[in-house]
Amino acid sequence: MTLDVGDRAPDFTLRDQHGQDVTLSSFAGSKAVLLVFYPYAFSGVCTGELTGFRDRLGDFETDDTTLLGISCDPMYTQRAFADRDGIFFPLLADFWPHGAVASAYGVLDESEGCASRSSFVVDKDGVVQWVLHSERGEARDLDLQATRLKQAG
Repeated sequence: MTLDVGDRAPDFTLRDQHGQDVTLSSFAGSKAVLLVFYPYAFSGVCTGELTGFRDRLGDFETDDTTLLGISCDPMYTQRAFADRDGIFFPLLADFWPHGAVASAYGVLDESEGCASRSSFVVDKDGVVQWVLHSERGEARDLDLQATRLKQAG
C-alpha cells in the first residue's frame, strides 16, 4: 500500500552515487524533501526527467528544500549515470536489501524489480504533503513538482 498525504514518511539511510550515506531524517526541521523514485538509470524517460531536474536544480535545491532521486539500481550504476549526464544532486541506491525503501513507500514493482515512477514531498516535520504516481513511460511535470515542493518548504 502506497503512502498518502498526511502519513509519516518512513525514515531511511541510503548511499548516494558517491558512496555517502544520506538519511531522510537529517533534513527534519530544516528542509522539505522531494523524493523522486524512478525505475531505471540510463532509460529514456528517466534520463529525460533527471536531466530536467538537473537543468532546473535551483527550483528544487534551496535554503528550504532539497531533491533526492531513488532507484533500485546499484550505487556504481548511479555513479556512472550521474557522471555521464552531469547530475550533481543525490541519486540514492535502494539496491540492498533490494527495493526496501521503495517497498516502504508502497512503490516497488516486484514483478519488474524496480521502483515505480512516483514522487513524494516530505515536509520539515517528516509528513507526506503531496504524492504523484506516473505511468512508467510518462514523464513527470517538473513545474508541478517544483510548485508542490515550494509549498511544503
